[in-house]
Amino acid sequence: MSRALKVALLMGGTSSEREVSLKSGGACAEALKSLPHTVEVFDPATDLAKLVERAPDLDVALIMLHGPGGEDGSLQGLLDLLGLPYQCAGVLGCALAMDKPMAKDRYRSRGLPVARDLVLRRGIDGDPAQRVLSELGLPCVVKPAREGSSFGISIVHEEAKLAPALQAAFALDPVVLVEEFLAGREVTSAVLGNAEPEALPLVEIIPGEAHEFFDFQAKYQPGASDEICPARLEAADTRLIQELGVKAHQALGLKGYSRSDFILTERGPVLLETNTIPGMTQTSLLPQAAAEADMDFPALVDKLLELALEE
Repeated sequence: MSRALKVALLMGGTSSEREVSLKSGGACAEALKSLPHTVEVFDPATDLAKLVERAPDLDVALIMLHGPGGEDGSLQGLLDLLGLPYQCAGVLGCALAMDKPMAKDRYRSRGLPVARDLVLRRGIDGDPAQRVLSELGLPCVVKPAREGSSFGISIVHEEAKLAPALQAAFALDPVVLVEEFLAGREVTSAVLGNAEPEALPLVEIIPGEAHEFFDFQAKYQPGASDEICPARLEAADTRLIQELGVKAHQALGLKGYSRSDFILTERGPVLLETNTIPGMTQTSLLPQAAAEADMDFPALVDKLLELALEE
């Protein structure tokens, strides 16, 4: 970035991912100390009125919020009204990506490979467990429609555990997505850019023995998973997943950056979901991919600010 900016760093919030947001925001605040910008920190849980008041004197917002209230388009709408640019997708893109069934509809419309699924609504679908058994079968993956960081996700192999898994997901969201279970290697594809987004090197994720998949503890507990960048894939698989990551980014109408998660199965890669505000600690997946592309953490933060202003 060629000029010094007045940056609003938004972190914290009210979602179940508040602690993750504080870690991402704290890492960015530290990185910004090595850049020529000035920073004001705002926590949307308490500081929205202050943000509205200060907006005319600020140049750009760096949103480090994860989950509902920060990653679902609502805060982006406020910033649009304030005329304050930000580094991530806008209202529609964030809302689509946050709602897993709606995102999958967009993926399908673009011909992207996704898992078979069933969408359930609390209080409407009668016996949801019976629907899953008759229409999808086991094993399956149960997910709240609009949560992040793997909150409320269960992999179900036994019929007796299906109803409790659904109950846990419905406790977080009135809409639940149930997908076929896919065996394979977990890979994530980060994308950077606006009009011409480019894929960064892939990261392969290997959860530790205590974790069946990349759940919350596997994501954030040190040593709980191995994260390998660049992913140890054949060149053709690498290129294909990177292309799919860019196409997922474009299918949802995103900008700035994103990170899409895949399972590489025997029949090829399957797209799981796309994150519009990926974790941004020094050891998070997107910064690892950027580092492999010779972009250190402060340079990545500066690039995100540049992309925000580019729009």
